[in-house]
Amino acid sequence: MPGTTIIGTGHFVPGEPVHNDALARVMDTNDDWIHQRTGIRQRYYAEDGTGSSDLGKEAAVRALKAAKVSPEEVDYILCATMTPEFVYPGSGGLLGAKLGIPGVPALDIRMQCAAIPFALQVADGLINTGAANTVLLVGAEVQSGFMPWNDWDTVRGRAQNKIPQEDWDKATRQRGVSVLFGDGAGAFVLRKSEIEGHGLIGSALYTDGRDVKLIYVQGGGFTKHPYVSKETLENDDLYPRMQGRDLFKSAAVRLPKAVREVCLRCNINIDDIDYFVAHQANDRINEAVRHSLKVPTEKIPSNIAKYGNTSAATIPILLDELILEGRVKKGDLLCFLALGAGLHWGASLLRL
Repeated sequence: MPGTTIIGTGHFVPGEPVHNDALARVMDTNDDWIHQRTGIRQRYYAEDGTGSSDLGKEAAVRALKAAKVSPEEVDYILCATMTPEFVYPGSGGLLGAKLGIPGVPALDIRMQCAAIPFALQVADGLINTGAANTVLLVGAEVQSGFMPWNDWDTVRGRAQNKIPQEDWDKATRQRGVSVLFGDGAGAFVLRKSEIEGHGLIGSALYTDGRDVKLIYVQGGGFTKHPYVSKETLENDDLYPRMQGRDLFKSAAVRLPKAVREVCLRCNINIDDIDYFVAHQANDRINEAVRHSLKVPTEKIPSNIAKYGNTSAATIPILLDELILEGRVKKGDLLCFLALGAGLHWGASLLRL
């Protein structure tokens, strides 16, 4: 039977690239330190007042154009973001309104960096049950709100202010996480494939809440009264916390295992996969996955040097680039794989 396939892709990043050297203006870091640990050279940051649904709209418009589908043909929106405009509601409804299709159901999903493999399975369910014919899947993040500095003009090169020592020290305390993230959005338009054997073939998805503290934001939750207090701010509890070494080990073990599992379930040989479209968290993680699976470098493309980790947006941004470059073509067998806060992780197979 034909499965759910991707008929259009698009991506969008805001403004001008911010190089690693720009971060050295506001905290103790440098290009070599960041690149050696992550593979990142630059990232993009949205201007103050720009939300995830704004970036998502731009990516969606491009994906719809590539698919030759009008917004009015969309039956369902899946919006993946961990950085919504509001604590509630989510960004999906805002996205639909900005696309000019209010009333279309919009489901917000919170799988963080692992959003896309999970969302593909949800979209496949919606389409196979007849709940929707055309699903718009958008991953969008504005993670610049997590950045621990105050002087954005100096970061963006619009000023050369002397950074107060207190601000410098605060930013430096958070550098291990803050250098990783960027802003951006990517989108897929999904429909039932017209070709037998094409579309989503299968998924192997997992969640383990025991590992929630490997990467999470401690503050701003609803076990505290009030949920944000002076103590929350003083303790830097609104910034992400990460146990980098343990998170790396978890990804390096769990992701290859998920790939092998989905291949076994679907009777697919790993060598037959044309491209592994992996979440762009860290080049070292993806290199460890590549070694474990024993696949050639060219099968696990990377663009983290250009964008940093855009969380839910990394996979659709990467696939859109690969399609625009002519590297990924109709009929290619793709494996999407990702691990994110939760922990959530998994892999999906799709023949384009």
